[in-house]
Amino acid sequence: MLELAAEIEATERWVERVVIGLNLCPFAKAVQAKGQIRYRQSSASTNRELLTDLGAELEALHAADPSLVDTTLLVHPHVLCDFHDYNAFLVEASALLRRMRLEGVLQIAGFHPDYCFGDSVADDPANYTNRSPHPMLHLLREASVSRAVDGFPDAARIYERNMQTLRALEPAALRQLREPVR
Repeated sequence: MLELAAEIEATERWVERVVIGLNLCPFAKAVQAKGQIRYRQSSASTNRELLTDLGAELEALHAADPSLVDTTLLVHPHVLCDFHDYNAFLVEASALLRRMRLEGVLQIAGFHPDYCFGDSVADDPANYTNRSPHPMLHLLREASVSRAVDGFPDAARIYERNMQTLRALEPAALRQLREPVR
């Protein structure tokens, strides 16, 4: 068996402990249990290299059998470590999705260790819904998202529930969310 990079291992444990453990994404447990999450690490050190890797991963996800690979987490620990740079890159990522004619088929969600929602302050615990151990791009199938949302009662309230869950955590528990997952 190939040894996974430490960044991928940390991401897998974060998905298990934080995303699934705190039920921040009620849809994650099923795809994780079925082994349908594809974890990939980019060795990119520039935006251009990351855009190339992103394009390859978008193509791979689009071509994959959804029963085998439903979503991809593309971890890129060596580029876009500054959240503002990362956030600006999401515009380029969306443009790539359009150029590839995959808009409406796939979508890209952002996760970053310093994630901060536009209407939030940096220390708001609600930001932890999108704070990951390393910068990453989450590639999702639109059809899967639609099916999951349609089958979940009151899906529009997930974000509100997550904010309440995270804001109710004690400061020590929040700090543990930021600590390296072992």
